[in-house]
Amino acid sequence: MSKLECDFCGTTDTNDNPIISGDNASICKACINAAHDIMTGSKEPESQDMTSSSEVNKSVEIKTPAQLKEILDDYVIGQNRAKKVLSVAVYNHYKRIFRRHEIDDDTEINKSNVLLIGPTGSGKTLLAQTIAKYLDVPLAIADATSLTEAGYVGDDVENVVTRLIQAANGDIKKAETGIIFIDEVDKVARMSENRSITRDVSGEGVQQALLKIVEGATINVPPKGGRKHPGQDAMQVDTTNILFICGGAFDGLEDIIKKKQGGNVLGFNQEKKSKNDASLISKVEADDLVKYGLIPELIGRLHMIATLNEITEDDMVHILTEPKNALIKQYIKLFELDNVKLEFEEEALKEVARLAIVRKTGARGLRSILEDVMLDIMYDLPKYKNKTVTITKDVVTKEKEPKIA
Repeated sequence: MSKLECDFCGTTDTNDNPIISGDNASICKACINAAHDIMTGSKEPESQDMTSSSEVNKSVEIKTPAQLKEILDDYVIGQNRAKKVLSVAVYNHYKRIFRRHEIDDDTEINKSNVLLIGPTGSGKTLLAQTIAKYLDVPLAIADATSLTEAGYVGDDVENVVTRLIQAANGDIKKAETGIIFIDEVDKVARMSENRSITRDVSGEGVQQALLKIVEGATINVPPKGGRKHPGQDAMQVDTTNILFICGGAFDGLEDIIKKKQGGNVLGFNQEKKSKNDASLISKVEADDLVKYGLIPELIGRLHMIATLNEITEDDMVHILTEPKNALIKQYIKLFELDNVKLEFEEEALKEVARLAIVRKTGARGLRSILEDVMLDIMYDLPKYKNKTVTITKDVVTKEKEPKIA
């Protein structure tokens, strides 16, 4: 026997929202309460679309691309081209949602999802996090390698939408105008043109599963995540106004671009010459991504492509000191709480940056290096009260103790 459905909102019968059924009609508790509010004048009648738009519009201010980039500049060092691309995409996306009533004809504006291409630790995730934070919209981050097609062991692709709802504290309408960041999308690329007889669980199948939600569709998602199964309560979510940002390192993409341009990709020194070649990556086109292994349909839904450069040693030093949440600023504040002054010599900062470059983990390696350097100092911090602690290069290399004055 199929579950009752409300004829007004389409929801199914649950313990929290029971449905009353009469002659050829059914209505749920939520719709009864809404009708009561309207009849008593405690709530103005309005369409579902108007409700969702106005409610979210109160919290989302449509900032200009220049304003968005200025915010990103406070937290992300360099990557100016990528910040411009993302700022324009976000501005157009939310303008499309909240100012659509100003369009006086039947013109439809499609959303512009974004693909960020850059090495590990270059700032892809930080860009998405910063944008979401300052627009006050929910953000869900997923690793493409953990996703599978429905029916296989792993996370259903739809579960990233469940995470977005959780980030919105259960507010589906707010989630429907949020941002989903899918990292390492390059890891689900087809590795060869030769197709296997068996199903591709973590590669092309995931890309196919992503198509529906990235383009925009109404999907049923389990309220607590996990596997969908018959008889389980599900929430309906429209992904049409969710902005998708995909990111990946795309190692080896340079060789595809160089080959297209007629360059030779063979030779003993080729890897050194071609790896992370920013000038080549910036020339990436859709057909290069197809050759890499992304399916054309998915590329067609990622309309804007931004490339990020590999972070240099100088960039690392700036990342340590300049952003609003810079690690050095954080440590200085922590020391101030114990009435201790903390100073870093320039050579010490350069050594931390050099170690991060060696680890090849980008800017995310800076914290682990500093945590290791500062552990013993932080342990003894209370005894340095009213003194100045100076970190030198020798402290970073573990050759000497910090200067105490």
